Amino acid sequence: MDAPTLHRRFLSDVVPRIRHDARVTGVAIAGSIAGGHADAYSDVDLIVVIDDEAFDAVMKERLALIDTWTELVAGFTGEHVGEPRLIITLVGPPLLHVDFKFVRASDFAERADDPVVLWDRQGHLVKTLAEHPPVSQPLDLQWIEDRFWIWVHYGATKLARGELFEAIGFLNYLRETVLGPLAARRVGAIPRGVRHLESIAPEEARDLQATLCGYDQHEIGQAFLANVALYRRWLDDTGAVIQRHHHAEELAVQYLRDVIAEVT
Repeated sequence: MDAPTLHRRFLSDVVPRIRHDARVTGVAIAGSIAGGHADAYSDVDLIVVIDDEAFDAVMKERLALIDTWTELVAGFTGEHVGEPRLIITLVGPPLLHVDFKFVRASDFAERADDPVVLWDRQGHLVKTLAEHPPVSQPLDLQWIEDRFWIWVHYGATKLARGELFEAIGFLNYLRETVLGPLAARRVGAIPRGVRHLESIAPEEARDLQATLCGYDQHEIGQAFLANVALYRRWLDDTGAVIQRHHHAEELAVQYLRDVIAEVT
C-alpha cells in the first residue's frame, strides 16, 4: 500500500494503539490510500471495526478514544453527510485530516468498494471481504429527472428575486448532485459529486466550466442555461430508458429564459 510519508507515519503510530482495545476486531483503510492514488493533500479514511456487543459503548466514547490513539486537534460527528458512525478529525501537528468510521463487525461487509485491511484480530475481516463482494449503488437517473426541472425553476426564482448568493450556491448544488455524477458515469467512474473530475473526466470538467459564474445576474443566468444544456446532452448520451418530464422541462426552461430577459 503506497501512501505519502505523513500518512504512513500516522498509520504506523495509530494502528498499534488501536489494537490495544480488546473491543476492536480490526482496522482497515479506504479512500484514496486504499485505491493507490493518495497525495500529500489526501484524507485518511480509517475504518475501526468493533465487536457487535461493544459497539454502543464505544460509540459513546469515540472522541475520548481517538484522543488516546493520536494527537487530536478537533473532531465532530458525520451526521451532515448521513454517516453518524463517522468522526471527522484534524490530528497533529503536522495537521492531517483523518476520518474515523466506527463499524459493527457484522456490518463490515456492507460497502461500495474494497478497503485494505491493516490489522485483523481473528482473520474475520479478510474472510468477509472475500465472501461478500462490494455493492455500489448505480446513479438513479429517474430520481434526478423527477427533480431536475423543479430545481431549475427554483434556481430561476432566486435569480429573479436578486438572491444572487443563493442562486450561486444552488448552481454548486446542481454540479454536486446532477452534473458531477453524470460526468463520472460517462467515464465509468463511481459518482462522488465533483470529486477528482479534473483527473478522471477532464473533458467533462472543461464542459462544466460553463456552469461557473461570478456575482452577476447575467453570468448566473447563463450558468443556469449551461446546466440545462449539459444535463440534456449527458442524459441523452446515457441511452437510459426513463420517464422524461418534457412538459415540466418546457415550462421550467421558458420560465428561466423569461427571468433572464427580465433581470438582464
